[in-house]
Amino acid sequence: MLKPGEFYQRNRERHPPALTRDYKTSVSRSPQYSLISLQNSVSETTGPVFGHNDLDPMDRDLIYNYAQPGESAIGERIILHGRILDENARPIPNTLVEIWQANAGGRYRHKKDTYLAPIDPNFGGCGRTLTDENGYYYFRTVKPGAYPWRNWVNNWRPAHIHMSIFGTAFCQRLITQCYFEGDPLIPECPIVKTIPDPGAIEQLIAKLDMNATIPLDTIAYKFDVILRGRRSTLFENRLEGN
Repeated sequence: MLKPGEFYQRNRERHPPALTRDYKTSVSRSPQYSLISLQNSVSETTGPVFGHNDLDPMDRDLIYNYAQPGESAIGERIILHGRILDENARPIPNTLVEIWQANAGGRYRHKKDTYLAPIDPNFGGCGRTLTDENGYYYFRTVKPGAYPWRNWVNNWRPAHIHMSIFGTAFCQRLITQCYFEGDPLIPECPIVKTIPDPGAIEQLIAKLDMNATIPLDTIAYKFDVILRGRRSTLFENRLEGN
């Protein structure tokens, strides 16, 4: 049995720096010392395994999974779907994808969220699903609203959905945010501006997908996610695994 190759190192040029002074809370949260590089070990190259019995089929439907019988979440109904791939363009099957978001008014169901927008009693704001054999996932939800935040005097977060993807190993796990095509607040956001590569920003924007839209019901957005890939394993002078 072949030992899997190590994961590729992260491309730091596509990730935002830890310290970005226009993103005020990064000042207190950024490391005070240089990062330490560690070689992959079993604790990084393995990860938790989730099965279908760990999830409820309604976990992926945020329109109804927190609603009272006969009720549904308020807002623009959307489908968020796509594929989870690695850097070698291989699909990642049976991996846990979790999302959380504000409601259609821009308010989270959290005791520390004091924004003036009302709580939707039928919207919990959380969902999860497993990818299929082709790395495909989908959620039904409502499009989250923009909301103000205390960075500078008049900063607003664009509509976004938070995502956590476990992948196959702890070092492959990704926590990110998904924005929506055409939102004028994206280029104004101090958090988005911390990303140095315009191409990386584009990868965070879900594209309108009219082919997956359900007429008279739900607008669809497509959002593919790329996780870290593994290097090939050398075996008797042959590359295996590609």
